[in-house]
Amino acid sequence: MHVNRLEKIWLWLGAATMVAFFMTLLTLSVRAVIITPRDGATIDPTKVWQTPPFDHPGLRQTGPLTYEAYYVGQVFSWQPQSVTVPVGSTVTFFVTSADVVHGFTIPDEDVNVEVLPGWVSSETHTFRRPGDYLILCNQYCGIGHHTMGAHVIVR
Repeated sequence: MHVNRLEKIWLWLGAATMVAFFMTLLTLSVRAVIITPRDGATIDPTKVWQTPPFDHPGLRQTGPLTYEAYYVGQVFSWQPQSVTVPVGSTVTFFVTSADVVHGFTIPDEDVNVEVLPGWVSSETHTFRRPGDYLILCNQYCGIGHHTMGAHVIVR
């Protein structure tokens, strides 16, 4: 059987493209690239509850209208459940996980942090309007994921 020269070229190009895609998938599946927080501190995820300041998570005032909030994510809750700050406060959230990957987000407030076990992630936000701001987990962490919430109350 005779195959035209142009048909052979197209067959080889198609086969080479498929091999290139397969090699790319193989490379990515073998060498999973995980980018960790660059400026974040590390923490032993098995000892989060014994490591200060996460052994007593909560809100600490660092100056006039400036606060640090320490949060621990653990299926299926955030600790602390609620913090209260005055309007105009700037809060730096320090968040870690005691078990699996979580997402720390305050919808419509530009706060969105990926929380990895073994890392302390941080995000700073100024609350300009009073209200009850819901903190949600936006990374599926198990069957009770939908119940994982906390509050920042701004008065």
